[in-house]
Amino acid sequence: MATIKDVARLAGVGLGTASRVISGKGSVSQSTQDKVRKAIEELEFRPSHAARSLLSGSSQMIGVYIPYLAGTFYTPILQSIYTALREAGLNMVVAFGVGDGDARNQAIDGLNFLIERGSDGLIVMSTAMEEEDFAALGPFQSRVVVINQDLPGMAPQCFTVDHDAGGRLAARTLLAQGHRKIAVIAGRAAAADNQQRIAGFMAELEAVGIDTSTVWMADGEFTPEGGFARADELLKSGAEFTAVFCANDEMAVGALSLFQKQGVKVPEQVSVLSYDDTHSAEFTAPQLTSVHIPWSEMTLNGLNYLLNHCYGLKRPVTREYQLHVTERASLASLKQ
Repeated sequence: MATIKDVARLAGVGLGTASRVISGKGSVSQSTQDKVRKAIEELEFRPSHAARSLLSGSSQMIGVYIPYLAGTFYTPILQSIYTALREAGLNMVVAFGVGDGDARNQAIDGLNFLIERGSDGLIVMSTAMEEEDFAALGPFQSRVVVINQDLPGMAPQCFTVDHDAGGRLAARTLLAQGHRKIAVIAGRAAAADNQQRIAGFMAELEAVGIDTSTVWMADGEFTPEGGFARADELLKSGAEFTAVFCANDEMAVGALSLFQKQGVKVPEQVSVLSYDDTHSAEFTAPQLTSVHIPWSEMTLNGLNYLLNHCYGLKRPVTREYQLHVTERASLASLKQ
């Protein structure tokens, strides 16, 4: 395989001159450029990724951290990031939480791994990290974009939605259909976005006079397994309910499975309202009514901000996202 030294030798120029032609940086006469390009063609030279990185001073690679690689939530988000990067002539490397540490330490380790691999910038999808953890990255902190978290000291680098408003929208949707006996399968209690959506949901119930201390609620860990187990506990608890709000689609999938197993008809006997409106919501039985969170739009705007900062691009960046409820078959009205 030909190297840049072979190209320089065949073209009769110095290594630095050949490098400037290949990288497109620096002043080189047209005749010299022609000689170098002819040598490249004759040798069928293709610069390696490592060689391009040395020439440009950039890895042309963005690191992405996600907490775990399971379920259906992160797959379409990673696909949209990867597609956008490839269209821009860039690439990505992904890390996710591993090891015995808690979610915060796993995220810190993941970010350090991505930086050590030469990432030009990072997209972080973890609510476990604190602002001080990002500050510990030193100058590299400016090359980090955080998705689904609002950190006051890094406000321009944070891209998220108003989950309190999302929770309120979920509650209003159920109330508008006549539901007042509502159970809740929440996500991880420590997750800030879960706290926000549950707080908004409960605030709307309180606004119509519902005593939220009587609302049955349990932590489903944002997983199908958690939704399945908590739905089973709900049925066994003897609590009266006509609807269940699940704080994400994956838990709702698990709850639907449990209800089907136990012969509980949805939505004839129990309505289920979900949150996120991911691709899986369209393919459950019945299909899930879900609060739509524009995850891909939000993430791609964060990516555009990062590319503008890292590579001097001028991609459009917006920060206002509309929430709505995608109506499907899992929600029925109690009104006559």
